[in-house]
Amino acid sequence: MQYEHGELLGAAKEYIDLMKASGLGYFRIKNDKFEIELGEKQQRPAPPPPFMMPPQQPGMPMPPAPPQGAPAKSCAPEKSGNVVTSPIVGTFYAAPSPEKPPYVQVGKQVHKGDVLFIIESMKLMNEVTSEFDGVVAEIMTEDGDTVEFDQPIMRIE
Repeated sequence: MQYEHGELLGAAKEYIDLMKASGLGYFRIKNDKFEIELGEKQQRPAPPPPFMMPPQQPGMPMPPAPPQGAPAKSCAPEKSGNVVTSPIVGTFYAAPSPEKPPYVQVGKQVHKGDVLFIIESMKLMNEVTSEFDGVVAEIMTEDGDTVEFDQPIMRIE
């Protein structure tokens, strides 16, 4: 049994419009009268252009290369002391409650075993204690901040 060319063409146009409206890239339908398979050609994305160094301006000296084997210089001076990091992911609290003073402040003497701060995680308050004797030299996060595992929280000298 033969089908009219116009019947198939009309169905194909209808399905193409459906594909465009829905964002489909491929469409196949089969019934007792005909089978239609439609798809867009897949174009490969163009590769990114190669990175080009800007041309050297005349009269501008090239920066000197660091000597081989020399250690890299850090912009920030090295800070001495022991860094206390967060043992878990959670929220940093400097005090046991909003009405109470913080456990420690910069300049305060601390001893091994003293509570330094709290990390709240999953509704549990986890007290973090000092592993060092010394003076709090720096607190690197703000009360209520979210902290990551092993994030530096404070430095004790």
